[in-house]
Amino acid sequence: MIILGIDPGLNVTGYGAIAAAGRRLQLLAAGDVRPPRGKPIAERLGYLHAALSELIQRQRPDTIVLEMVFTHQDYVSTAALMAHARGVACLAAQQQGVPLAEYPTARVKKAIAGRGGAGKEQVARMVAQWIGARDAGWSHDATDALALAIAHAHMQGQGRLAAVRG
Repeated sequence: MIILGIDPGLNVTGYGAIAAAGRRLQLLAAGDVRPPRGKPIAERLGYLHAALSELIQRQRPDTIVLEMVFTHQDYVSTAALMAHARGVACLAAQQQGVPLAEYPTARVKKAIAGRGGAGKEQVARMVAQWIGARDAGWSHDATDALALAIAHAHMQGQGRLAAVRG
């Protein structure tokens, strides 16, 4: 099963694709899409749509995984901008006929690191351990996208995955 995690954002959208076979996970791709800053929002969203559509065609995922939207009342405008990018990711998945899965942040962190309140650095370390990467150097956005993909594999496999020991 190929799983593509997407961490949508208007400035940076992280992605991470893995192959899950039995108890093993294999990294296929990870990185960022960075729409041009300073351009009108419609142009930035168009850029993001084209990049995600091409990524989906290249990786041919069985499932795309997104984080459920949650925002604190102090960050409503940030959530609204992120929702634009999230909508583009949903549209690209639907146009390619790929089903979506969604999880709350705390559930992803619990599946990856064992606790829902894990910090970004702990999640990053565990993502690297799960896929056997040393000093991957990914952005937090790409790491979060990989965490989504790994969490989905973990939850689909009912916890039977084994972290890669390096």
